[in-house]
This record gives sequence, structure tokens and C-alpha cells, in this order.
Amino acid sequence: MKFQNIPARRHALVALLGTTMLATSPAYAQTAAEEEASAGDDIIVTAQKREENLQDVPISVQALGTKKLDQLGISNFNQYSQQLPSVSFQTSSPGSTTVYMRGVASGGDGNHSGSLPSVGVYLDEQPVTTIGGTLDVHIYDIARIESLAGPQGTLYGASSEAGTIRIITNKPSSAGFEGRVDGELNTVRKGGVGGKIEGMINAPISESMAFRAVGFYQRDAGFIDNIPGSRSFLPTPGGITVNNAAFVKKNYNDTETYGGRAALKIDLDDSWTVTPTVLYQEQKTHGTYGFDPSLGDLKVQHFFPEFGSDRYLQAALTIEGKLGNWDLTYAGAYLDRKRSSSSDYTDYAESYDNLYSSYGGIAGYFYFTDALGNTIDPRQKVLGSDHFKKMSQEFRIASPQDSRFRVVAGAFYQRQTNDIHQDYQVANLDPALSVNGIPGTLWLTQQHRIDRDYAAFGEASFDILENLTLTAGGRLFKYDNSLIGFFGFGRNPAGPPFNGAGSSRTGVAGCFNSDGTTVRNNPGGTLLPPAVAGSPCTNLATFANGALKPKSTTGDGFTHRLNLTWKPADKVLLYGTWSRGFRPGGINRRGTIPPYAPDYLTNFELGWKTTLADGKLRFNGAIYQQQWKSFQFSFLGQNSFTEIHNGPNARIRGIEVDATANLGALTLNAAAAYTDAKTRQNLCSVDDPTFTCSTGGNFIAAPKGTRLPVTPKFKVSGNARYSFPLGSSKGHVQAVVSHQSSASSDIRTAATQTGTGITYSPAAQLGDLKAYTTASFSFGAEFDKFSLEAFVDNAFDERGQISRFAQCGSCSRSYIVPITPRTIGLRVGSKF
Repeated sequence: MKFQNIPARRHALVALLGTTMLATSPAYAQTAAEEEASAGDDIIVTAQKREENLQDVPISVQALGTKKLDQLGISNFNQYSQQLPSVSFQTSSPGSTTVYMRGVASGGDGNHSGSLPSVGVYLDEQPVTTIGGTLDVHIYDIARIESLAGPQGTLYGASSEAGTIRIITNKPSSAGFEGRVDGELNTVRKGGVGGKIEGMINAPISESMAFRAVGFYQRDAGFIDNIPGSRSFLPTPGGITVNNAAFVKKNYNDTETYGGRAALKIDLDDSWTVTPTVLYQEQKTHGTYGFDPSLGDLKVQHFFPEFGSDRYLQAALTIEGKLGNWDLTYAGAYLDRKRSSSSDYTDYAESYDNLYSSYGGIAGYFYFTDALGNTIDPRQKVLGSDHFKKMSQEFRIASPQDSRFRVVAGAFYQRQTNDIHQDYQVANLDPALSVNGIPGTLWLTQQHRIDRDYAAFGEASFDILENLTLTAGGRLFKYDNSLIGFFGFGRNPAGPPFNGAGSSRTGVAGCFNSDGTTVRNNPGGTLLPPAVAGSPCTNLATFANGALKPKSTTGDGFTHRLNLTWKPADKVLLYGTWSRGFRPGGINRRGTIPPYAPDYLTNFELGWKTTLADGKLRFNGAIYQQQWKSFQFSFLGQNSFTEIHNGPNARIRGIEVDATANLGALTLNAAAAYTDAKTRQNLCSVDDPTFTCSTGGNFIAAPKGTRLPVTPKFKVSGNARYSFPLGSSKGHVQAVVSHQSSASSDIRTAATQTGTGITYSPAAQLGDLKAYTTASFSFGAEFDKFSLEAFVDNAFDERGQISRFAQCGSCSRSYIVPITPRTIGLRVGSKF
């Protein structure tokens, strides 16, 4: 299984889990609560921040419980999102996933200086959403995953404009000692060997105190090969040819994930409970997760080492209690996430070598020379890091749930920071051509970002009749977002040569002097010390009263939710909802581009929830129309530099359904979504409030009626599980099928290539995400203490496409991030 070379702390974790498996108690006895759930069993969710039966919640909610997660072998976001038809996403590697719901996607999101996410992700009570990538929490010993589609702007706030995903962990219990250990070994077609080992222990300490701990280690096999190749760059004079012989490797993109959770539950008395929890997870990635189709299936040619690390620690405290018969909840958390990477950026050099051929290629245009004036290899690698710190606090109070008039109200505060570092390096670059004081660095981003959110919220429900309920809620919000630091090239523009670095308005040329002028306008001035350590000076800031202050944007407003729920018969619920969500505005780094404004999503929805045939059949669904106003749109502009603008409006219409049938030994589940998301006006290449795109130099980048990217029009998932006696034990067979239609990878059907005037189509250049269908099968048995299962995932080896991307705005090579090829494996588990 190639678990060798594991650092000591992972050795310790694996050894602990292995020892636990060997120590499995022969006295194990399965309780009734652990028996497989039927379709008729109640599913309890907390989507409205109080415990309720799923069938009584007038929201479009899908829930995957512990049993279903185990049966489907789910351990990460990619796997559980397949079962949630309203969810789509983009990713370039593990840990850099941007999540969308109900088609609310414009593409290009995830930049560390860009828009906040439109979908909130919660771990229990705490938000864990960060810019540039959702936490991919390892899924094990999870009570359920709840997917709340549509604006959740009343109870969940800024990062839940389009929906919310909640990961609810199993809590410590003082009812008795229990534990489990599970292992897996698998092999990937055209790839390597992987596997995982996981364990959980729940231990009562006293009648009023219990402890629960989870540990895990997982290795995902690589399946993309870095094959031999070379690149040649134009003569300046004398051509340069390089090869990647030192980095050729099969199964290039393996991943390791390890960590654990621990929770302590303390019942202070019959009314008050304190639950501190801690989560640590680390993920190590190698290689690239997108392949170059021009080279063949699952192949790339990259020329620098590629690796990444994503580790985070979250500490949380939840206090629950009662004042009289009112429920009080405090939820506080602190998240510290460090992410770093090394990436190959050779495609950028190749693209601009062609673009600047009249100058002798990229090396000639940028004067890429060493200190002696010799022309050098112009390839770049990118060293990047983000250090996120997030603190959130929420206090809320809820009236008795059985009252005719019910209220939930509270206050929320969140502060998240990010220290951003991006270092674009060219080996042997002349220090005089480098970012000042950092030899070999052509471009540097060194910034500090702060996003603050404040909110007061409330929601009230009144039973007009016994079977008719009106709910109204609102959220007053305020945001304050800021950005300060340095980005760009070095080079004082007053001195030769006047190259792409020296003539750029970014970089040192735009840095502030002590009198508030910039180097460009006053080359002889005295530079102010850098506001962010590690940078040469500051060009992203405002100057006031002799000091630098962050560029900032603030705003406030109100979002609402109005709902009418009718129960015309027992086990039948109908509802109508009018709700609104928002996403804060933010800062554009380029000084010539103003801040981008908030965008808002208004939702009109009709839904139903039914339980039929004596509880053997559940059939839920919703029909909706959403208006997305002035949506935020991010793209790579001049010099492949990220810009964020407010685009036109979009209208999204859709249908969601999910059904579960319990036919005795056979259980069937199915879920589907239809999403029709289109722009309502033209998307212009330059901002135009009239959307005619008729001003000088402007043109239509995407005409009215263009489909929004990333989200497929159709997405369906289903599974069937049949259980049967197997001697004194129980066997099962299971089939899981999912399908999604094609989707565009970029909203722009036409744009102008920087500096050339040539019109091209980014959407056509990247290509569509092709439709695909996958099928997975498993066969297993559950014995007294153990379980055993053989499985094949993606049985027909479909090359489903998750994302398409290019390294830069002018890069012609398109990469495809695929689903994992056919995987065959064996799972074994034990409970005690």
C-alpha cells in the first residue's frame, strides 16, 4: 500500500488505529439504534437551528446520515457532492475547491484577493468557509451532512447567498463505551495503490461527562503521469531549449490526508451542556490534478517540482442551556489554516514568448538576463502561501418549539484574515530586474486581508391554523473588508531598461513615498517602509495624514425570508418561500478599477414534502426562480491579473426532487436537479451600466441569454441496496449511479486578447465540461463484530470532467481535472 516514508506522527496515528483494531472486544453486541435505518425512520436535522424532523422543515434540504455515508464509502467533498444534485464546484487541486449551488456561478472565483464564497460551509455550529478553497473535512463518524439549497440569508448570513452545507459530527455520549475501526485498500486504473485507516472511540467519564475521539489516515493514489518533453523559446539571440527529465514520474498526483477530532461533552446539570471540540487535519499533495488532453489521456509535461500542503486547526466551544423554557446557545470558534504550494508556470512563459515574438520572445521583451547580461531560461515557478485566521461568535435564543408563536433570534460576529504570499521566480534573474531586495523574483504579491461581518437576526413563526404556519425573518448585516500590501514587479521606472516590469503601473512604480506621492510621479522621493513584512514597499493602500491605511469597503443592509407552510394531510407538507441572500463587496487591487459592489440573490420557491405508503416512501421537491442582481464576475485581465467586476443580472429557474423507498430488503434512493441559469443582459468587456457595450473599446463578452458556467443543466444520482441473509450473518449488494449533463467552463463567449486586439472566446478555448455517467458497485457482509466489502467505483472508467483551466489568461493549453479513474478495493471494519 506504499505507506512507507510516513512521518513519525502519522506512524503513531496508524499504529494507534491498528492496535485498536486488534483489541476489539469479543463482548461486542449491536444495539437496536445501530440497526440499519429504513425509509420510514425520522431524520432529525438542525437546518433551522433547532432539532426538527426533516419532513417538517419547509426548506429544500437533503441529508446524508451516518449509515448512508458509510454505505456509499464517502470520505471527502468530491464524493458527497455527487449525491447532492444542487451542488456544483470547481477545483484545480484538493483544498482549492469553490462550491456553488443552484447555478449561482459566474466562474473565475477563488482568488485570494477576490470575492467571498456564495455558499457557506459549517462544521457543526461554526462557519469554516475560507476564500480560495472550502475546507475538505475528512468524512468519518459524521452524524449527517445537510445541504440547504437557496438563500439562507436570515439564519446563516454573508457566505450563504446561494445555500449552505453543514457537516454535523457525532457527539460524545455517556450512554456507554463504543468504538469502531475501518480500513480500506484500493488500486486505481492507470494509477497506483491507495487506502485508508480510520478509528473512533466514545468513552463515558462519568454520568455527566463523555469523550469522543476520531483519527484517520488516507492515501489517494496518483493517476496522472508527468511524461518527458521539452519547450523551446525564441532566440534573443540564440534559442533556449529545456526538458523536464528530472521531473518525469508516473502516478504524479498522489495525496495524503491525516488528522483527528476530539470532543468533550459536559452536562453541568439537567439544563446546561458545554461541548469543547478540536479538529486537526493536514493534507499533502504532489504533482498536478489536471491533465493536458493534447498529450493524451492523463498526461502532462511539467518542468518544475509541484507540491502543496494544507493544514488547519479548529477549536470550538458550544454552550447550550435553558432560561426557563427558552433555549440559549453560544457557539464560538477559532480556525487557523496554513496552505502552501509550489507550481509550474512554464505555460505562461510559452504563451508570452509567442505573444512577444517581435521583441525576440518573452526573454527579449522582459530583458530576462543574469547579472552578466546573458540571456536566461525565462520559465517561472510560483511559490504561494495563504495563512487564514478566522474567529466567529454567535449567540441565539429560541422560544419553546411547541408554542403557537415561536421565535429564534441572535447576534453574529466574524473576523477572518489572510496573509497572502505569491512569489513568481525566474532562476538566475539579474537582481536589477528582480523585485527590489528579492533576487530572482519577477513578481511578488505580499498582502494582508481582513473581512469582518456583523449581524443581528431573527425569525418568527405563527400557527395561523393547526395546519397553516406563517414564518417571517430578517437579518441586519454590516461588512467591513480591507486589503493592504504590495503586488507587482520591481524596477524603478526612472532607470533603464524600460521593459514590461519597469513600465508597469503596478509594483514599485506605484509605491508610496513619505509625502504621499508615488515613485512613478516622484522617482526621487523617499519610500515609506512596507506595511506588510516581506515586501519592498506598499502600493496597495490609501495615504492619509502622513500614514498608510488599508484600502477598504464597507456596507450594510437587510435580507429577509417569508414562508407559508400548509399541511393539507398527515405526512404531506407544502410551502412557499420568498427569500433574499447577499455577498459582500470588496477591493480591486488595480488602482484604475473601483471596488466591486455586493451582489444579491432573490428566491421565489414552491416546495413539497411527502411521506407515503405507511412511511415506506418519501418524495420531496421544490420549484424555484432566482434573480441574481449585478453578479460579481472575476477574470484574468491585463498581465493575467485578476479583476473583479459587477456584471449584469441573471435569472435561474430550476426543479429539485429526491425520493427514498424502503421495500423491505431493497432500499432505493434518487435525487435530481434541473437548473436553467442565464444572463438577463449583455456582459460587457468594460463595465457599462446600460449593458449595450457600445462605448469606445467596449464590446459584448457574453450576450444576453448566455448560460452561467460550471453548473450542468441536469444532474441525477441514485442508489439501490439489497440486503439478504448470509448464513447467520447479513449480506448486501449495492449499485450507485450518477449523471450530469455538459456545462460551460467560462461565461465569456468573446473577449479581446490583451495587447493584440484579437477577439477570441475563452469559453471555446477552455472547452465545455462534457456530460458523463458513472456507476459504482459493491458486495459485502456484516458479521457479529466485523464487516467486509468489495467495491468498484467508476466501474466503466468514465473520464468525467470536474473543471477546465489554463495557467494564464493568454495561455493556450487547457487542463482537465478528471474524476478518479476506475478504482477497485476492499473495505473491512470492526465495531466494539
